[in-house]
Formats: sequence, structure tokens, C-alpha cells
Amino acid sequence: MVAEQLQNVRAEIRKACEKSGRNPEEVTLIAVSKTKPISMIREAMDAGQTIFGENKVQELCTKYEELPKNLEWHLIGHLQRNKVKYIADKAALIHSVDSLRLAETINHEGEKIQRVIPVLIEVNVAQEETKFGVSVEETMSLIEEICKLPYVQIQGLMTIAPYVPDPEENRPVFRKLKQLSVDISSKNMNNVHMDILSMGMTNDYQVAVEEGATMVRVGTGIFGERDYSKTK
Repeated sequence: MVAEQLQNVRAEIRKACEKSGRNPEEVTLIAVSKTKPISMIREAMDAGQTIFGENKVQELCTKYEELPKNLEWHLIGHLQRNKVKYIADKAALIHSVDSLRLAETINHEGEKIQRVIPVLIEVNVAQEETKFGVSVEETMSLIEEICKLPYVQIQGLMTIAPYVPDPEENRPVFRKLKQLSVDISSKNMNNVHMDILSMGMTNDYQVAVEEGATMVRVGTGIFGERDYSKTK
């Protein structure tokens, strides 16, 4: 099932790229494996998937230790400052930086292991009270502060769009994040790259790709519904 679903998602990404005149190679698929067992991740690996996303630090660390080291792990969930030390050497990319204090902690842990840690700034474009992320208006000033930290490198932006019945409703959200990345890029700030736009999930990744996503985070569309009763 996993291999088939992966194939379907990849085909949908190609279709969305064709529709918007993009090269499918510009889009990275992150298989969101949170709450999924190692066996299912291995199925995805057998189908050629090497990039996985986890919401929780403990789950990322456990799977990192159990699986081959050629995999790339992305921390896509909210990150508490006291957990940064556990993933500083493991996460290929942290998608969810939304405060200077968190960035300073990442910088501190990066310095300890002499690693510049790649991050995305999480923007709450839709201004949902239940979601983390900095507001669109505050993003620029936050980046101006974070870019001074030598062991943190900003590689782009991330957003979690609202869950809506019709994915088209999220098109303005994705468009706004894309425009924000263009505006930030035009400032030519040191230590700031806007190469990555992480937006779009199972429900709306096709629309996100049409609007410029370079990373999509798909879990249910690949692995099926989540089972929170067993995470191993």
C-alpha cells in the first residue's frame, strides 16, 4: 500500500508542476511518518523515499537510531527549547522556528557540536489561534535578528495552512507565503536564503505546488490515517 500511495503522490506532484509550468525536481516530498511503525517507513524506503518528517523529538530520535543513516530527518512539529539538544546533530532541517529564543537555543546547541543548523521560519499566515508561527507582519524583523546567529542558517519559510474542505481555499495562504519569501529575498540579508517554501500537506499539497512550494509534507496520503495508540 505504501509504495502505491507514494507513487500516487509523486504523480500528483508532477501533474501540479506541469499545470504551473514548473520542474518536478524543484519539489521535495517529505513523507511524514509520525506515529507510524518502522515497518511502514521501510516500505517507503523500498519505494525510494529517503526524506521523512517527524513532529516529536523523541520519535525522531528513536527512528533515527533504528534506521539506516542515509535517511534525512526533518523536524516539522513545534519544538520546545529544552528538546533542541537531542536533535541538533540529527535533524537535516528544522521547519518550525518561530521565536528568537528558540533560534538562540538552536545556535547554542549548534556551537557546542560545531554545526550550522539549517532552519525554516514558521509563519502563521492564516492567523489561526491554535497554530504556532510568527505573523506575516513580524517575520521580517524576526529574520533580521536570527540571521545574526552564526550557528543557525535560515533556508526559507514554512506554514501550516488551515484544514479546509476545499483545498482551493488555501491558495491565498500559499500565495501570501510565496510573496513574503520574495520580499525577504529582495533584502539580500547575510545568512538568509529563501530557497525553501515548505507548505502543503495531504489535503492541499497540489495547490501548494502550483503556488510555489518546494517542499510538501505528506503523511496520511502515503501511510494512511494516523494511529496515536502505537507510535513504535
